[in-house]
Amino acid sequence: MRKTKVVTSEDILLKLCQSATAVLTKATDSPVHHAAMVQKIAKTSLKPDLGCFVLFDGGFSGLVVINFSSAAALEIYSNYMQHMGIPEEELASLHTADEVGDVLGELMNQIIGDFTGKIKRSIQTSITQNQPKMMAVNKNITVSVDSNIDKPQARRVSFTTEHNNIFYLELAMERTEFIQLQDFEEGEEVDPDSILEAETVRQLEEKSNDKNDKKDSGSNDLLDELGI
Repeated sequence: MRKTKVVTSEDILLKLCQSATAVLTKATDSPVHHAAMVQKIAKTSLKPDLGCFVLFDGGFSGLVVINFSSAAALEIYSNYMQHMGIPEEELASLHTADEVGDVLGELMNQIIGDFTGKIKRSIQTSITQNQPKMMAVNKNITVSVDSNIDKPQARRVSFTTEHNNIFYLELAMERTEFIQLQDFEEGEEVDPDSILEAETVRQLEEKSNDKNDKKDSGSNDLLDELGI
């Protein structure tokens, strides 16, 4: 008799953690690990120094929050940008800089995108996400799921960067189970390397275009001054 496969909320959390470690490790070209233990928490919240959150809905609903210390945020940001080919001297030095928030927000978007792909392949249900929101915070701010979930389950998992900086992922979602009725084959997984390579090319092209625009603008200004 075939054993019935059941996917629980904890299994879904594990898939989210796997997406976070895979995307951040590939994007920064440096190891990022998550803890083997998960912590039950009463509620999700944004915490100093940088907090990012995103809501998802569909087959099940939930909220993902990632809280970065300033050191963790700058390490991930700088490793990502240097992996993209940006010189270290051109990088922001403060975690409150807009480009740091933009990069971490984009990485959050990639993490949730990878996660939704895993969910669709492994349990054959679809979820959609809104645009991640990133903000610098200096005190705890409680955030909750804006849906009809009666009692969302909240969990926190710690992550460690290559230089032992800690950040935390929090997930609030409805208590749920997916029960397999019959065997099926999971679809092929999208290669994160191809996504990262395309993103690298895009950013380098944008940077090159910005430099050319500034150069052309400077030349035109000089010609104008000379009356040519």
